[in-house]
Amino acid sequence: MQTGFYASTAGMVAQFNRLDTIANNLANVNTSGFKKKSLITGDFARLYKEARDELPIKNQSLEGASYINRAMSRVPHIVESYTDNALGSLEKTDNRFDIALSQEGLFFAVKTPDGVRLTRDGSFSLNDEGVLVTKEGYKVLPQNYRSDPDANIRFNVEDTLVELDKNGQFYNLAPGSTQLIEGSKLLIVQAENIKYLQQEGNGLYIPDSADALKPLDESGAVLQGFIEKSNVNPITEMVAMIEANRLVGMYQKAMDSQMNDMNRDAIEKLAVTRR
Repeated sequence: MQTGFYASTAGMVAQFNRLDTIANNLANVNTSGFKKKSLITGDFARLYKEARDELPIKNQSLEGASYINRAMSRVPHIVESYTDNALGSLEKTDNRFDIALSQEGLFFAVKTPDGVRLTRDGSFSLNDEGVLVTKEGYKVLPQNYRSDPDANIRFNVEDTLVELDKNGQFYNLAPGSTQLIEGSKLLIVQAENIKYLQQEGNGLYIPDSADALKPLDESGAVLQGFIEKSNVNPITEMVAMIEANRLVGMYQKAMDSQMNDMNRDAIEKLAVTRR
């Protein structure tokens, strides 16, 4: 079978994977704290330039040319996926429990039934017990969580004012009082290597087991009354979707052409009978 048919098929599969990723990005364009996903397609020219001096046979030789020709016939495929952790736009909500982080690589820590998870989605609220929780009901962890695993961030319904400074320290104003009282402090952490975070869904990340997740005492990145929006650009994603759809059509035409050529060869050459 002609190698062009395999190459076209693999190219179409690669574009299907791109379409899945683009569709997921567009579906989360309004998800707070969502980070755009991207794929990298194998590029022989780039790989050849990087490994040209490490080829198993000498370059500029008949054997080298044969090796390159064999490599050039390899099909395109997805070689890597990555997350764009660029900061999303910050939207002002004036909700006292909407909290954003204005620096990349910083996360809130929350407690789930499966353990501690990290998130950038700071759209928090209070549950029936006055404890600060995420939209899914997971407790937002305070800075003293390591020394007190049962610690949480709790507020009294009678508090007339709740303020938060740039380092995640809460201050409460009790009824009839004119002085702010220092309360809990958010556990703000910075992943040692962000690429090792595993996405779990609902904007949650599983930290690397080797990461100590040391709290940042002075992050200077906490903003009260703001929400970080998704960093997905819908216009860019729509353009990429159109491009991927057109490439699928082109690969399909190439496959049809290859199949027609094979059928013609079969009819003209293989099916010839001699009298």
